Amino acid sequence: MKHPRWLLFPFSLLYGLVIVIRNWLYDAGIFKSRTFSVPIISVGNLEVGGAGKSPMTEYLIRLFKDNHKVATLSRGYGRKTKGFVNAATKSTAADIGDEPAQFNRKFPDITVAVCEDRVKGIDQLKHTHNLIILDDAYQHRAVKPGFSILLFDYGKIKEPHLLLPAGDLREPFSGRWRADVLIVSKCPVDMSVDEQARIASDLEPLPYQYLFFTSIAYQSLQDLSGKNSAATIDADTTVFLLTGIANPEPLLQHIKNYTQSVVHHKYPDHHQFSLKNISKLAGEFNACTAQRKVIVTTEKDAQRLLEHDLQEAVKSLPLLVMPIATEFLDVGGPQFDNLVKEYVREHSANHIIH
Repeated sequence: MKHPRWLLFPFSLLYGLVIVIRNWLYDAGIFKSRTFSVPIISVGNLEVGGAGKSPMTEYLIRLFKDNHKVATLSRGYGRKTKGFVNAATKSTAADIGDEPAQFNRKFPDITVAVCEDRVKGIDQLKHTHNLIILDDAYQHRAVKPGFSILLFDYGKIKEPHLLLPAGDLREPFSGRWRADVLIVSKCPVDMSVDEQARIASDLEPLPYQYLFFTSIAYQSLQDLSGKNSAATIDADTTVFLLTGIANPEPLLQHIKNYTQSVVHHKYPDHHQFSLKNISKLAGEFNACTAQRKVIVTTEKDAQRLLEHDLQEAVKSLPLLVMPIATEFLDVGGPQFDNLVKEYVREHSANHIIH
């Protein structure tokens, strides 16, 4: 942890006290958590920032979309709208947030919705869907999901478990015990059994909790429309990397496996790109004398780059997108699939689409 954040530790104690009392009030039934007959899967994490929630949500969408009427429900962080919004074909990040916009573009056959109040959002969706996936809703205690998936970033799991603002935890580390499944994401693909055992010892899953390990599976480069590109990256390529995500380090290291020539334009998570940002990127790219050069960004960042006021500036750049997916280590994939499918199968019997 950076030294100045230790100075905020007293505020973390106050914040933690508020969160502990809030959770106790929900656990004791004084604050009410709504349950629903429709199967609801929650994907979340304890920390602020990215732990792979979007790739996990997409993994679940792919698992169920062919046989179920699926809806995703998110808060819609960074959008300029309010209340419940059901995504339309041309909805942008300004309308629904960058991650929901990503789901909407990639999976046009499912429903993508956003609402600050997840209870109200579920009430809007429950009669016309037989599976609702809540994205980033672990701390939204007003809803009691039927199946809860909690993600931990491998790169941060050994850091001190401190609450905001001194640390990055949104609630105490003990909050992990509400989850049905714990997933350590962004693991090395060659992670040893011994290291998995050490992490399991740190997480201390309860007897009813399942623990899985996943890695990032980088996909082929695409253009902004989602079509595969013929472009490749090798040792002679200069990559201009544009990111506005919580933790770009895994992507940066992945690119450096192919080339050491990387110019990183790094912005905060959910950064609203401006024409000035794009102009700076274009100027540096055009001034670069390398024979082979590309601009690469993430899928989430691409949604904000497609905003109307940026489209003309972005269109003039050879901008490519690096999609990612979740990949389970060892034989975890089939076991996880069976576990979550069994939950949906058992609870779908109690729900009828009107």
